[in-house]
This record gives sequence, C-alpha cells and structure tokens, in this order.
Amino acid sequence: PIPSGAISEGQVIFQIWFLLLGGLGIAYGLDVWAGHDFPTVLALSIFGSWVSYIYSAPPLKLKQNGWAGNYALGCSYISLPWWCGQAVFGELDRPVYFILPILYSIAGLGIAIVNDFKSVEGDRQLGLNSLPVAFGIDGAKWICAGSVTLTQLGVAAYLQAIGESTYAAILLGLLLPQIYFQATLLLPDPVANDVKYQAQSQPFFVFGILATALCLGHHDFSA
Repeated sequence: PIPSGAISEGQVIFQIWFLLLGGLGIAYGLDVWAGHDFPTVLALSIFGSWVSYIYSAPPLKLKQNGWAGNYALGCSYISLPWWCGQAVFGELDRPVYFILPILYSIAGLGIAIVNDFKSVEGDRQLGLNSLPVAFGIDGAKWICAGSVTLTQLGVAAYLQAIGESTYAAILLGLLLPQIYFQATLLLPDPVANDVKYQAQSQPFFVFGILATALCLGHHDFSA
C-alpha cells in the first residue's frame, strides 16, 4: 500500500506503534487480571512482536524462505494464542502445553502455503523462495494438504493415547470435512480455489484447535 500511495509511510509508522503499544498494554492488563507473579502474557506478546519483525525485516527476513516463513506464521496463528489462553485461564506448567502447539503449528504452515499460490510469480521475481516457488504449485499443494491432515491425525492419536477418546473422535470428525475440501477445492486448482478453500475448510480446523486446547486444559495429567 505504501508504493501505491494508498497510505503514507508516516501513517504506517503510527499504526505500528499504536498497535504494538496497545497490544502490549492489553497483554500486561491480562497479566494483572490473572494475578501473574511473572507477566507471562506480556512476555509472549513481546516474543510475538519480535517474530513479526524478523518475518519481514532484514537480516533474517523469514518470509524469504518458504519453510521458515510459513512456520513462523503457523506459530503466530496457533502457538502464541494457545499459550496466552492457557496462561490467562490456566497454567503453563507442563511441557505438553508448549510442545503440542509447536507441533500443531506444522498444520499452520500448511495453511499459510495457501496464501502463496496466487503470488508465486511475484515471489519468484522478488527472490522470495516460497514453497510454491521452490516445489511448484503441484508440489506445494500436496505439502499443504499433507501437513494439515497428518498433523491433526497425529494430535488425535495423542489424545487417544492419553485416554481422551471423545476429544480424539471430535478432532477426527472435524478433520473429515477438511479432507473433503482438500479433495474438491485445494488439490484440483489451488490458485482458483484458494479463498473458497480457506473459507470452507478453515473453520473446522480452528474448531479442532479449540477442542484440543480445551481437552488439554481440563485433562488430569496426574491420574
């Protein structure tokens, strides 16, 4: 939007600082409300802000690499909100609360790939090695579908292993329509169907994350 003249550089700078400071202020307020001795939500928010910076800015500029950039997006979509919710309404006191969201973010990597299909030519010209650039559209669409599906199958297996068979069944039930939309929209033509696929498939994915988070938050790991 800056090169097009739709917004000035000064307006962008104002928005960055407004959103950054406003978000950090809300995060600290949640820590106070939750009675945290250590400002966990604030620390997670600072970490998330740092990730957003290195995603776009040199020298790291993670978005130049399809794997690193898309995984950073996946973690931002999944792990950070999950950790913040667990910190506010529970405790981040078990490794599984960190490990499972990080692994779940592999599916977020797949979802992020969908946004790269239509920009493949522009990314190639700008030297951004997105996964559709690196593997071609046909290769990237299978990476996308595979990462989303296999991650959730793995999570469902873990929930079954800890005795949460109901939640495992719920997650599998929410996965079925995602597989259907992959077969009917994503795999046939990911460029033409990217928005339609996201709109129809992603709600089931999000409800699966919510179901898993609720399961872990209420599971008795001491039993």
